[in-house]
Amino acid sequence: MKKLETGMALLTALVACAALGLQLQLVLSSMTANGATVLFAVWRFFGFFTILANCAVVLISAALVFRPDGRFATPRGRLMATTAIVLVGLVYSVALRSTWQPTGWQAVADHLLHDITPILFLATWLVGSHGDLNRKDVAWVAVPPLLYFAYALTRGSLDGWYAYWFLNPAEMALVALAGSVLLLSGAFLAVGALLVLADWGLAGWRRPDAPAR
Repeated sequence: MKKLETGMALLTALVACAALGLQLQLVLSSMTANGATVLFAVWRFFGFFTILANCAVVLISAALVFRPDGRFATPRGRLMATTAIVLVGLVYSVALRSTWQPTGWQAVADHLLHDITPILFLATWLVGSHGDLNRKDVAWVAVPPLLYFAYALTRGSLDGWYAYWFLNPAEMALVALAGSVLLLSGAFLAVGALLVLADWGLAGWRRPDAPAR
């Protein structure tokens, strides 16, 4: 299984890198053609949770290949990244896919970032080692979205642009915005809990008292 995990991790890293590179090129081409600077286009590129989650996938997938015993390939780190990228696919399908119809290379990048990479990384997680997660690890999956909410709202207050309509205070009442944050955080916790249960099941035995990592 170790060789399978390494092979899957390598494939995932390569696909995610290709997707990120393609999307960056598309953003640069589109925005600079309309008068934006390269720096501003890069700033906009890193405003999306999808991009940041795919970057995390590249980092952890590469760690699984080259530094499987390092700090980025821990069970908790893999759980957090898996939860984040799975939610990227789920939220996009539920709330965003119907809002636009990309074509050409943008459609390719769109499917790679929101569909293919989540599936590949989830598969990588499934074939990896299991049995080292515990209940406390579930809470950690809420850290990435909460940090992103703070990041998105802060940068949005600076330049007036928000990557997602459900996090835009200009389009939503404060109560609705808080509801979006709570709903998404709850979704992360639910998926994280399911993954921890899957971890115990895949290990063939339950370890709810395993030491926190």
